[in-house]
Amino acid sequence: MTGRPLILVAQPHLAPLLDVLSSRYDAMPLWEESGKARLAKAEILVTAGEFRLDPAMLEQMAALRLIACFTVGYDGVDLDWARARGVAVTHAGDANAEDVADHALGLILAHRRRIVSGDRQVRSGEWTAGAKMLTRSMAGARVGIVGMGSIGIALAERAGAMRMRVGWWGPREKPELGWARAESLEMLARDSDVMVVAAKATEENRGMIDASVMDALGPQGLLVNVARGQLVDEDALIAALREGRLGGAALDVFESEPTPAARWADVPNMVLTPHMGGATYEAVGRMRDMLLANLGAYFAGEPLVSPVV
Repeated sequence: MTGRPLILVAQPHLAPLLDVLSSRYDAMPLWEESGKARLAKAEILVTAGEFRLDPAMLEQMAALRLIACFTVGYDGVDLDWARARGVAVTHAGDANAEDVADHALGLILAHRRRIVSGDRQVRSGEWTAGAKMLTRSMAGARVGIVGMGSIGIALAERAGAMRMRVGWWGPREKPELGWARAESLEMLARDSDVMVVAAKATEENRGMIDASVMDALGPQGLLVNVARGQLVDEDALIAALREGRLGGAALDVFESEPTPAARWADVPNMVLTPHMGGATYEAVGRMRDMLLANLGAYFAGEPLVSPVV
């Protein structure tokens, strides 16, 4: 026992944080028995916010006072439970918004300009004098953004610089924005060549991008998701692509992660990346700094830097 505050780190992929935290705190991995044995004494739980926290485990954490999400998202945390028990919740703020917007734009470019297909054509020897690949311009394309938070705004700015037409939809009016808000999600889809999902995930909007939205986007439309996989009805998406009712999709996030490769093996007109949109060295550094700042503020009795609850 060191006498220092006890912090448990929830997921194995956050293991590098143990060295960072151990210089200041008693930090232990929750995935090992040594950490599980100290559930009742831990004051802080550090977690990747997109992973659901087991309610039964949380009930054993009698000393818990802060759930610190290393990532920007916190949809895996039951905020009502936290409020009821006086447990604070923090996250990484807008640490990776610019990088996710970059990735969304990259997915649009990769699909519309067929960059991945072009790479495969060259590598396979299928590029011949008579095999000219035609693609679609970015300029003049209509991009509809679902969710106009930090990521959506950053993407809209980038799309505007490429002379794309920007529209958006979200559940609340934002009169301060300079882009037109559609009256409904389906109307945004009908008026878009590209629809980008950048909304925060909640239980209320699970599956919001359903078959009707995909049909409204249509056989020439492109669906891009850089938010959370559960916002898109994946079964409906696969059916729409196979049947040609939707032109294409570019996904960085999936309903279950890692997503099974076999699920997408024969689905046409797709570009897929492994939830890497916000995973840059710079963004991870900002997340680490935000985590340390929130922990420092908590133990100093000062206002949290980026509180959720």
